[in-house]
Amino acid sequence: MKRLQIDIGSTYFKVSANGETNQYFRDFDIDIYDDVLNKCGDIIKDFSKEETFICSSANGGLSTLIIGISSLFSIKYATNIAFNSGINIIDTILYSKIKETQAPKDIIDVVIVAGGIDEVKPKYDDRLLEYLKGVNYQNIVYVGNRVDKEFVEESIKDIVILPNIIDNKLQVLEEHLKEYLTNLYQADIVGKEDIKKLYNITSNQIYSTPYVVNNALPRLNSLFEITDPFLLIDIGGATTDIHYSTDLIENKNILTQSGYDRLVFKKLGVFKSRESLVFGAKSNEFVYELLDYLGVNENILEEYSDKATVTLMQLAIFLVLYQVSKSHNDYVTLKLEILNSIVLTGGISKVLSDEDIDRIIRFFYKKILNFREIPTIITDREYEIWTLGMEEIHGK
Repeated sequence: MKRLQIDIGSTYFKVSANGETNQYFRDFDIDIYDDVLNKCGDIIKDFSKEETFICSSANGGLSTLIIGISSLFSIKYATNIAFNSGINIIDTILYSKIKETQAPKDIIDVVIVAGGIDEVKPKYDDRLLEYLKGVNYQNIVYVGNRVDKEFVEESIKDIVILPNIIDNKLQVLEEHLKEYLTNLYQADIVGKEDIKKLYNITSNQIYSTPYVVNNALPRLNSLFEITDPFLLIDIGGATTDIHYSTDLIENKNILTQSGYDRLVFKKLGVFKSRESLVFGAKSNEFVYELLDYLGVNENILEEYSDKATVTLMQLAIFLVLYQVSKSHNDYVTLKLEILNSIVLTGGISKVLSDEDIDRIIRFFYKKILNFREIPTIITDREYEIWTLGMEEIHGK
């Protein structure tokens, strides 16, 4: 099938047509639609709206607040489903601590309330209602136990009730919530004027980029020689996403349909969230030793140069691995010692050389894990993963 594929990111957009993929730095002085037409109009005119397929991460995604009964089950399951739907999580709240928890100041796109298998006694009460009075949210969905359904339905205006995400065997049931969140994301895209204009060149649904990448994961072996378990790192301008085999999870008690999970690091982008990346680097006890190992000094963190961009991307790789390792407790802990393959995609693939990537991963494995051997490294330099994901969603 003849097709044009476009991915709109926060800093770059890429266009794939006629077997060739090109990347363009965005012009932030004009809207996305005009920028795409200015740079790629000659390509776009050769394709019909039916032959044009678009995904985007430029609108920042939906912000989500999760309220749950248990960290090990309801919160963990809802978090997993949200991340794999392309949703950003602002905070998670354990219900037993809700009275002493301060409501977020930002507008929340969707609140997810979850918890308990269907046979448990009622868990939710007026504490939930009092807390929600202080939350400025656009949507709210309940995916908890059956016995609390009547209470939340009668007490919370416009709440959406979906089937429980926890079955009686404590396994995750993700289909209904994932579909709901994905549809919310599409509605959010349509509501953003700069993204909405892109429907002038496509008649197909615009999906979130993380959702597209997630759809490619089961078939990565068709592109590269990858051995499970693997970790995929996607470093962009605003965020860094990782997708990983669930075999890597410590203390695993969650079974997803796909066998892969996603985690978003909203403060580890190299352009829009550069300041928070630099702050995170300066706060890490190993970074100054790492900079010395790379042959640069700390002044590189204040520079705006090609060399500084290379260093920041290397730091992003190190910080992501560090934050999912046993050395760090704020995120999911992955068994990196059994990791067989690391795949890198996104803007990083156009900036870092094989040597740049190899050096940073070797430093991490030697310094943090005390390992001499490192996993196989695969760099997706032609954005084949994105292309494969688009094909999986829209058909070849």
